[in-house]
Amino acid sequence: MSNDKTIDVEKIWLKRIRAFIGILGMILPWLALLGAVLVARTTRVPDNFWEDLSISATYYITPPLVGVLTAAAIILMCYKGYDWRDHAITALSGVFGAMIVIFPCKCAISGELVGFFQLPVNVSHIIHCVSAVLFFILLAINSMFLFTLGESNTKNKKIKNIIFRVCAVGMLCGLVFIPLPIEFPAKIFISETIALTFFAVSWLVKAEIFGLLSDK
Repeated sequence: MSNDKTIDVEKIWLKRIRAFIGILGMILPWLALLGAVLVARTTRVPDNFWEDLSISATYYITPPLVGVLTAAAIILMCYKGYDWRDHAITALSGVFGAMIVIFPCKCAISGELVGFFQLPVNVSHIIHCVSAVLFFILLAINSMFLFTLGESNTKNKKIKNIIFRVCAVGMLCGLVFIPLPIEFPAKIFISETIALTFFAVSWLVKAEIFGLLSDK
């Protein structure tokens, strides 16, 4: 009986951790945008900053990116899934999430030397972009191939698997849209927000938040 209770407690905590990760992904773009707008009310920000707005660019004027993404990265690195594949994918995605913060991007208000290691901005930007791409690819792989595992064949499990696959494709579409030769204001921010929203939905569904699509 005690073993059953221990297993139940572990499952509850695992669901809470998944829900917390999903919530962090959902709120990150909006906290970053709100912070940037509030700072812009008292500090002059170049017009081209808003034209090329990205969540990463808000690093230079407001703290949500650092706080939220660092928290999510640490949790992902410490996340204990069902087997070594879960451990490897989530740990690596956490590492790349942390690298996004440690190595800032280049934007209209970045200096010549940036980040914790004070690297030339062009070098930091390359590391930042590669880390961001790998971060989302790993999250998409997790949603597409790992979240869909399991022997359960219930109706809810089938629905969840469809959602996981849609979210994986949505993350990749948000990522692929960035380099396309289609220009409009805040294109990168919108693309990142789309990818993060699909990421958040995937983890919230996996967490069965509010009992949503529970297998029981």
